[in-house]
Order: sequence, then C-alpha cells, then structure tokens
Amino acid sequence: MLWLKAFHIIFMVTWFAGLFYLPRLFVYHTEVTDEAGHQRFVTMERKLFAIMSIGMLGTLVCGVLMLMNNTAYMQMGWVHAKLGLALLLIGYHHWLIAPMKRFRTKTNTKSGRYYRLINEVPAFFLVTMVILAVVKPF
Repeated sequence: MLWLKAFHIIFMVTWFAGLFYLPRLFVYHTEVTDEAGHQRFVTMERKLFAIMSIGMLGTLVCGVLMLMNNTAYMQMGWVHAKLGLALLLIGYHHWLIAPMKRFRTKTNTKSGRYYRLINEVPAFFLVTMVILAVVKPF
C-alpha cells in the first residue's frame, strides 16, 4: 500500500507541475509576435499537456487502487470532499484544452493577465486536497 501511495504522490506532483506551468506558458504565448515563437509555444503546450495527462491518469489509477484496497476510506467525509475536488480538477485539466486550441489556431482573445489569474486555480486545489489528505478534518 505504501508503494501505491508513493506513486500516487509522484504522479500527483507531475500533474500539478503541468497544471501550474501550462497557464504560465499561455501568459508568455500572449506576448509572442513571430511565427517561430508561436510554433515553439504550440509545441511546448502540446507536449506539456501530454505529460500532465499521464500524471493525471497515474494519480487517478493509484487513487482508485488505494480506495479499492481499503474500502473503509469511503466512509470518511474527507475522502468524499477530496474526490469531489479531484473531479473538479479533472474538469479544469480538460478545460485547458480550449485555450490551447485558441492559441494553436491564433484565435486567442484573452490577455496575459487573464492567464495569470487562471494560473492560480490549481493552488486552491493543491492546498485544499493536501489538507484534506493529511489533516482529515471530517
């Protein structure tokens, strides 16, 4: 079970690194004016999204396996809250596809400031989910 927990954390760190960095790439992408720079950011965003998707899938698989190995967790309120936040985070992860597509097709209308604000969303999830998993307040 400890190996599973270790890999859950490793995948989670990978996922969150991408969730923090992709919107930051969007900030920088808004400032690019040349075609070579545009293509570079499109490539970086696509590759980062692939890596963070692997992190997401690994996190989910390990999390589900941990729940299957200890069904008592499903009786605990903090697990329900964490699962709810995980579902919202998965939604946010997939929502990031839309700005990637807008940048790729050169139809982005959002500012760097907008993406700086979006960049803060994963911080809420990270702090809340770690507190739930460690403190287990419910």
